Amino acid sequence: MFVPLRWLRERPRHLLVCERSHVRHERSRHAVRVRDHAFNCRVSFLIPDCGIPPEALKSAVADVGEYYLVKNLSLHELVTQEFINTFVKKGSCYALTYNTRIDQDNSAALLPTGKLLISVDKDTYEELGLQGRPSLYSGKKPMRYIITVDLTDSAFNPDSKKHKRVIWALREKKPLEFDFLLAWHHKGSEESTLMSYFSKNQIQAHQPKITFSTLRNVQCPILEYNKLQGEPESACSAQEFFEWLGAILNQVDLDNISSNFLSTYSCPQPGTVIEQTLLCTVTGFIVPEKIIHLLEQICCYFEEPKLAHWISLIVHGFADSPVSWRESEHGFLKGGENLYSFVIFRSLDYWLQMAVGAYDDCP
Repeated sequence: MFVPLRWLRERPRHLLVCERSHVRHERSRHAVRVRDHAFNCRVSFLIPDCGIPPEALKSAVADVGEYYLVKNLSLHELVTQEFINTFVKKGSCYALTYNTRIDQDNSAALLPTGKLLISVDKDTYEELGLQGRPSLYSGKKPMRYIITVDLTDSAFNPDSKKHKRVIWALREKKPLEFDFLLAWHHKGSEESTLMSYFSKNQIQAHQPKITFSTLRNVQCPILEYNKLQGEPESACSAQEFFEWLGAILNQVDLDNISSNFLSTYSCPQPGTVIEQTLLCTVTGFIVPEKIIHLLEQICCYFEEPKLAHWISLIVHGFADSPVSWRESEHGFLKGGENLYSFVIFRSLDYWLQMAVGAYDDCP
């Protein structure tokens, strides 16, 4: 991919959007924010002054649930009336193309709202003949387009011209085939499952990978829930804490000792040393409903007295997902940033920090 020289000289822009509220506040939007971020590949939580995983959190992590990888799935199979009636209209269905690069390859994503977003290059767009819009990252001469199909639209029925045209375009005019990650969240007992529905395809069930580890003698900033923006100056700012959290997750040395490295990093001040800190990481295709349940269990953790003053929950989205929050187009460009984190305090006040990369829309 060609990268203009000025982009190499410019400092990459990134956006960190911060909110502060209380989990039990009637206007709290924490659950809405989680639901808005549909495609998640990794969830971690960090508990200071804790060495043994709490049983409730272990159960919540174990209940994240399986997901599926379907090989060589024709895109038109996701717009059939049978699929829509069986999965899209009876729960939250998630589908994301696997091993596709959003800046180079065709890709697609099915949101739980029933919106199917298809990101295609110019040639594919012209061959399909479906209505779309230029990608936000195409520049003055669009080389990529986004097509949106609302599968729940009342006008999108088997007898409509729109439905027939979409089926014809995806099945006959320009067939598109991808490997898909799939997950379905629903209430009640349904006879149909993704495994049985796609039994004629190459489908594999996967369980998320779960790891627990205990970090020793962690240098940790002192947080105060009402000082998110770092005022007064002595408080740890949102940006400083977000960087510290990234350093912990990536096992960066916080000693700030001169060595043969070009740069060093030290813990924001004021800080303290935590003797033991529990870190749990779940990797897979994780739906927002399971993250909301985990967040609720974290809140329940503080119902009894604990040494920990706060717990952090960190969620990473796919760098190559065609969408980030809601239906906002996601662009890789320089870093593909697509993540958010909660800090839940004993009082159940929380910080929410949402990070997006260069030119992405504000969450």
